[in-house]
Amino acid sequence: MAVEKILKDDASEEKGERARMASFIGAMAIADLVKTTLGPKGMDKILQSTGRGQLVTVTNDGATILKSLHIDNPAAKVLVDISKVQDDEVGDGTTSVVVLAGELLREAEKLVNSKIHPMTIISGYRMAADAARNALLQKVVDNKEDAEKFRSDLMKIAMTTLSSKILSQDKEHFAQLAVDAVMRLKGSTNLEAIQIIKKPGGSLKDSFLDEGFILDKKIGIGQPKRIENAKILVANTAMDTDKVKIYGARVRVDSMSKVAEIEAAEKQKMREKVQKIIGHGINCFINRQLIYNFPEELFADAGILAIEHADFDGIERLALVTGGEIASTFDNPESVKLGHCKLIEEIMIGEDKLIHFSGCEMGQACTIVLRGASQHVLDEADRSLHDALCVLSQTVNDSRVLLGGGWPEMIMAKEVDELARKTPGKKSLAIEAFSKSLLAIPTIIADNAGLDSAELVAQLRAEHHREGCNAGIDVITGSVGDMAALGISESFKVKQAVLLSATEAAEMILRVDEIITCAPRRREDRM
Repeated sequence: MAVEKILKDDASEEKGERARMASFIGAMAIADLVKTTLGPKGMDKILQSTGRGQLVTVTNDGATILKSLHIDNPAAKVLVDISKVQDDEVGDGTTSVVVLAGELLREAEKLVNSKIHPMTIISGYRMAADAARNALLQKVVDNKEDAEKFRSDLMKIAMTTLSSKILSQDKEHFAQLAVDAVMRLKGSTNLEAIQIIKKPGGSLKDSFLDEGFILDKKIGIGQPKRIENAKILVANTAMDTDKVKIYGARVRVDSMSKVAEIEAAEKQKMREKVQKIIGHGINCFINRQLIYNFPEELFADAGILAIEHADFDGIERLALVTGGEIASTFDNPESVKLGHCKLIEEIMIGEDKLIHFSGCEMGQACTIVLRGASQHVLDEADRSLHDALCVLSQTVNDSRVLLGGGWPEMIMAKEVDELARKTPGKKSLAIEAFSKSLLAIPTIIADNAGLDSAELVAQLRAEHHREGCNAGIDVITGSVGDMAALGISESFKVKQAVLLSATEAAEMILRVDEIITCAPRRREDRM
């Protein structure tokens, strides 16, 4: 008797072995795609969009690469998601998390082929992840109390994060910028207050940190170029209604003089609105929308600096920085909160004029101006710096620090191996596989640097059997080096996030035993 078909014609389902196979292959392919970008000698990828303009992105940030891919394989999508979450949560480690999850699945595939049930593998992985996390917890260093040491920890973390990016040549310079910017935040993780402006021209070395706030706008004609002790009203309101817009309006009149009357009435309304705004006792008015020439004239007569079309990011940040609020009605001045700053002036960066606000209310704000040869270089520098800022702001809150360069993976692998020896039954095989996967990260770092990874990882493992060992891979000299002496540090929070996310993602993909693909929606023939 034929079994009735449940699914539609075009729907497909894969079961058991084949479904698992598809998941494993998809996840491993994604991990292999990004693993060449791992470590200080990792390479970049060029992503070219097929849409209009054929945008080109050059990057080695795991999350950026994976975000730009259109993937059909469901298991691969899980890995793309964990890398996005890693990027949002801690900013760095986006490649490591995908590589680790891919390696865990690669090892799991071997175990499944030797007839070990996926659930056994999962419980083994769980035990191993706990052991690995505890191993790290015993080794963390926390210098929160000692400001001097803590700052040097932050510098090391920033330099380690930047060393695998485009900024690695000037990493001291940029690490200094990032640490200064984050220290100004005084422990908040709100990176909104740090503005990054990208200006092509010059070289990356010319980038600098500015204590104030820079708005990418020009000062209008006939307006004061410099204002001291500024009172700023930040607004989002229409200042372009003093002319009747011929295209948008339908007005029935019997003579031209009536049109003139309407114009005059509109002008009068605008004049009253400007008077209300001036009545706030301000000397700088910043609007998100257009300001036409008539109100601009009125502002210039009153000696008020009026800036139009400050884009939304700029205006939100400006309100945050000067301590004002964005207003849209001006009837009761006492309820509007004005922003304050000591000095507003026009500055030049490269060829462009910008407006510089210094001595702001919220001392946390600052602007980082990036200079570089081309837009692509600037975009990549921006992504790299953003990663460093994210990691630093997380570290300021959770100040536990580890060494880097494959050292944490070796510590975890050693602990997990010991657990495997003590654990009876098939689980021990899964735990051993977990420790092998952890060793993949130092192996790939060495491979990307063109070193003999098998030799180096074996040396490292031997070194780590000594107590209190700080050995990791030093890709510059191509040997095993002392990570503490080289100043290679990483944030504990990043490592923990990598470990836990990768384990959970691998676990989720291991549980799959069937993939059902829906039938595509057909477009009805509309006649």
